[in-house]
Amino acid sequence: MMAPGRRSSTFTRLLRHGFTDPSAAERLLESAELAHIRDDPVLLDALGGTADPDLALHGLVRMLEAQCGPTARRELLDTVIAAKPLRDRLLGVLGASAALGDHLARHPSDWHALVMYEPRDLHPGVEEFEHGLAEAHDPVSLRVAYRRCLLSIAARDVCGTTDLAQTAAELADLATATLRAALALARAAAPDDAALCRLAVIAMGKCGGHELNYVSDVDVIFVGEAAEGADEGKAVRAATRLASHLMRICSETTVEGSIWPVDANLRPEGRNGPLVRTLSSHLAYYQRWAKTWEFQALLKARPVAGDAELGEQYIAALEPLVWQVAERENFVTDVQKMRRRVVENIPVAEVERELKLGPGGLRDVEFAVQLLQLVHGRADASLRSGTTLDALQALAAGGYVGRADAVQLDDAYRFLRSMEHRIQLYRLRRTHLVPEGEADLRRLGRSLGLRADPVAELTREWKRHTGVVRRLHEKLFYRPLLDAVAQLSPTLEFTRAGGPPSGETRLSPEAARERLIALGYADPAAALRHLEALASGVTRKAAIQRTLLPVMLGWFADSADPDAGLLNFRKVSDALGKTPWYLRLLRDEGAAAENLARVLSAGRLAPDLLMRAPEAVALLGDGDGGGLEPRGRAHLEQEILAAVGRAGGAAQAVTAARGVRRRELFRTAAADIVRSYGTEAQQAEDDQGALVDRVGAAVSDLTAATLAGTLRAVVRETWGDTLPTRFAIIGMGRFGGHEQGYGSDADVLFVHEPCEGVEEREASQAAAKVVSEMRRLLQLPSADPPLLVDADLRPEGKSGPLVRTLTSYEAYYRRWSLTWEAQALLRAEPVAGDEELGRRFVELIDPLRYPRAGLGDDAVREIRRLKARMESERMPRGADPKLHTKLGPGGLSDVEWTVQLLQMRHGAQVPGLRTTRTRAALAAARAAGLLPDEDAAVLDEAWVLATRVRNAVMLVRGRAGDTFPSEVRELGAVGRYLGYGPGHVGDMLDDYRRTARRSRGAVDELFYGG
Repeated sequence: MMAPGRRSSTFTRLLRHGFTDPSAAERLLESAELAHIRDDPVLLDALGGTADPDLALHGLVRMLEAQCGPTARRELLDTVIAAKPLRDRLLGVLGASAALGDHLARHPSDWHALVMYEPRDLHPGVEEFEHGLAEAHDPVSLRVAYRRCLLSIAARDVCGTTDLAQTAAELADLATATLRAALALARAAAPDDAALCRLAVIAMGKCGGHELNYVSDVDVIFVGEAAEGADEGKAVRAATRLASHLMRICSETTVEGSIWPVDANLRPEGRNGPLVRTLSSHLAYYQRWAKTWEFQALLKARPVAGDAELGEQYIAALEPLVWQVAERENFVTDVQKMRRRVVENIPVAEVERELKLGPGGLRDVEFAVQLLQLVHGRADASLRSGTTLDALQALAAGGYVGRADAVQLDDAYRFLRSMEHRIQLYRLRRTHLVPEGEADLRRLGRSLGLRADPVAELTREWKRHTGVVRRLHEKLFYRPLLDAVAQLSPTLEFTRAGGPPSGETRLSPEAARERLIALGYADPAAALRHLEALASGVTRKAAIQRTLLPVMLGWFADSADPDAGLLNFRKVSDALGKTPWYLRLLRDEGAAAENLARVLSAGRLAPDLLMRAPEAVALLGDGDGGGLEPRGRAHLEQEILAAVGRAGGAAQAVTAARGVRRRELFRTAAADIVRSYGTEAQQAEDDQGALVDRVGAAVSDLTAATLAGTLRAVVRETWGDTLPTRFAIIGMGRFGGHEQGYGSDADVLFVHEPCEGVEEREASQAAAKVVSEMRRLLQLPSADPPLLVDADLRPEGKSGPLVRTLTSYEAYYRRWSLTWEAQALLRAEPVAGDEELGRRFVELIDPLRYPRAGLGDDAVREIRRLKARMESERMPRGADPKLHTKLGPGGLSDVEWTVQLLQMRHGAQVPGLRTTRTRAALAAARAAGLLPDEDAAVLDEAWVLATRVRNAVMLVRGRAGDTFPSEVRELGAVGRYLGYGPGHVGDMLDDYRRTARRSRGAVDELFYGG
């Protein structure tokens, strides 16, 4: 008798053989069914070699219990002990698949299917599987026969008799045989329908690609034609009934479970389209309506069942269209966008465990390979394979993918697919998620041959392979472009053995050109020249740029103007390439490289600002984007005043101030672009109003700081520290409202007040000289953008003096002020100079802009009359009013005049309306109940959108504009900035018109109707 606490030798042996529950295993071995072999070491060794010894032993005991009698039980045990091939196959399956263990318990004689080990059993094809399904006479018996065939595939797989590609091909062949058997059952059930039509079943997806999973939807498309002499309409309806019955036979759950769902949603119009179409109907759809992804799906189309001749006719008719799809505009971006959409739809909690769809997963390999096939398969028929691994091998053989990259990708794909197979095999359930439980991970690791520390080894290998895929996903498409142009030193070209270092084959110039055109480059020859200049040579600069360019080319291709992005990158690199920090920044801070790519390809303004001082690229990589955060006015003013203090004269001082302004304009523009486009790490900003407010505040603060610095420089140049008059600058228009755009002038008023003891004439002359010199210095030709100072909103307009005393303003406004001038003063806010004088100016004008009694009827009529006249007289000739963001119906002017009318009517009573900011005043009016919430939301949306369009036009064209550009690429770039993908500029224009139309409706009610 064993002493208490001592473990039996059997218990210890079981632990050593990989059992995780030796006590339960010991009890099973003591069962009557295993009585005469429980001590046979062959059995224990064989169980220990399986993925899950506990599961395998439990499955074996269940099989023995299910045998019909002692004789059958003894036959099974004797065969297991005596026949190693059966033992390995049977126990291997039982240890890897609980579902197939259940099948063998329900059908205890099916183990005989694993006994045969003839050569023809090693790699069966469709014919052998059809033979295995031949006796099925209804859906239930078809399921049993299917599982029996699946049992043999799984046995060869887990024993290593077949590799991943062979197993996937066998599963596809079994699916083919099953579809044929199901169609035969459907035809037998409806012979009249069968006589009316010809029906072909086209396999798509992994079945069509001859690379099916254990459990997967089988994607199909049905093609039907009338039998000779039959009516086409009746024939199509009959074919539809047959196809529907076929789908039910395979998909419905019976006492034997289901086989797999048959999915016909890849057909024209998806689930909304007819299940069966004629060949001519298919062809008409693909010629006129099909999207890029639908042609991509046709790469794997293969006739598998039904009328073979009709199936081949379908392939012959559609194949030429597949190889023309790369010529479509936005082809690459369409494919890439679809891939991103797939990733975005994965639940956040599952992304890291998603083998198929997650980053670095199987779909990344498949999409990259298919993209290259569609680009280069037009001219190279050797690439036209529906099987991912075969296509990858052909791409490497043709030089379209580096051979070393292809080998790594092949290894990664095989490993990840093997993981997927083993995960599905366990329960025969459709899943692509890596399990989280320790026991599941252990079984999965052991099934892949990882025995020392299965969980740790599996995790390490899985992460390594997904890392390879993530790294090569972009490189696969772009790297060969560099290899096509990089002129490396001969000493680097060959190994000591005398051959290329890794057997690489370069793209031909024509293949490189095709790839660039597919990416959206309008001038592929110029692009190749830029790539050659950037990537050639053996310098550190060239080496780092060869590392960066593959992914940067992808970011450029994601813009509306890849050519400009690449050209600008070359210019920046030429200017900074020898600067160590520049290359280090791009190499070590991923955000900096992506931000730079976005900025360089988004339009003209930001690159122009950057080219004038390329060192500003450092702003793009400051930690977590901190370098792109706008600086506050106090910080800007402090920096500019310090620079002015160090300068030798006014001209030098203003040059320094303008240099700071240029850098900060770049910072603001770059941040705006990055937030509007989004990055791989951060989605695009959803709050369009926040984007507008951020730009408006940043540019307005920058203008104010620049004026303050210029004022200090001019005063110091002539008068030293003290000007003979107190002087203030009042911001007006968008400047005063903190709503400046990139191309806005600085609308201002100048006010002064003579210092004590100074004659007014002397003070006025000094003030006028200050204004004149400030305007001159800020507009001098230089590398920095000019700042135009506009004082046309002053009393008497262009006919009046540029600068007045506070007393003069008071006298003018008291005696001569017109309603429009009081309206203009709604935006007045002191921005620079003497703070006390500015405050007193505001006190002077408040009663004018917020009249205590509100506006009289005459004043309201006058404002409406002026607005109507402006609409009719100031609209540029030839402009489309519906797309004019400033003066068009529902545009900026409409919204602002409506808000300003509310401010003048109610500002004296509603403190929230006493603001220079349009959106803040609109929010205050809504809070005060002065307009319905819906109208306020409509006006705010329209104002924000119109402002965003104006900002976009300036960013894209480098010059201000109030309407959408007419040039196609510029219009596309505006759309990209506003969040519209390639090919959707029409949607953008429609959305603008719709928004403006709703806004105008609110304006008609609130401005003209109230």
